[in-house]
Amino acid sequence: MKKRSEPYKRILLKLSGEALAGNQGYGIDPEKLDAIADELKEIHNEKIQISLVIGGGNIFRGVKGTTKGMDRSTADYMGMLATVLNCLALQDALERKNVNTRVQSAIEMRELAEPYIRRRAIRHLEKNRVVIFAAGTGNPYFTTDTTAALRAMEVGAEVVIKATRVDGVYSDDPEKVSTAKKFDELNYLDVLQKGLKVMDSTAISLCMDNKLPIIVFNLNERGALKKVVHGEAVGTIVHL
Repeated sequence: MKKRSEPYKRILLKLSGEALAGNQGYGIDPEKLDAIADELKEIHNEKIQISLVIGGGNIFRGVKGTTKGMDRSTADYMGMLATVLNCLALQDALERKNVNTRVQSAIEMRELAEPYIRRRAIRHLEKNRVVIFAAGTGNPYFTTDTTAALRAMEVGAEVVIKATRVDGVYSDDPEKVSTAKKFDELNYLDVLQKGLKVMDSTAISLCMDNKLPIIVFNLNERGALKKVVHGEAVGTIVHL
């Protein structure tokens, strides 16, 4: 994995809902939220244009609801609403640090967020506002991974950066298998054929078709996000 010659100018960061839960495993941990906001503010101060997609698994996971007999579409819409809670929480944390933000929702709720409008989102980024995309794609059966790939392409992000609990992509779960091998670089087909848990197959296919690189890194390592944005060899990169 080679170092880029210059920093990325416009990124999309994909956070899982669990990232906001911290060690408590559910809900929103104010300390973890504050730490993430600090990391974002640091790169925002460098005029990096930041957009985000956040999952809702710390509050409600649609797929889990279907295992209890819930209708899949209903469960997915509930999951979308959970992402809105997370987006508003991160917006509040950033605004308290004097970082201008906009939340754009794929499901209209004007009292809480702007409706998602691609050109408006791009304009916000050009004005150095952090744009947080809520409510997934607005459609059931699509994950927030797919949302991240879709929104990144729509706003012209140079890279999708996926935050995880480990420092890249491994052949097995490194928290369970001590012999798991870390990959510094992968191509999209490797990820699909080996069934590696980077993002879901729809998201990987979208990125592959549009030559959009994905970088997976450890969110819990202080300063790692800044290194990724500056093009340093951190985590795992998935590209052609």
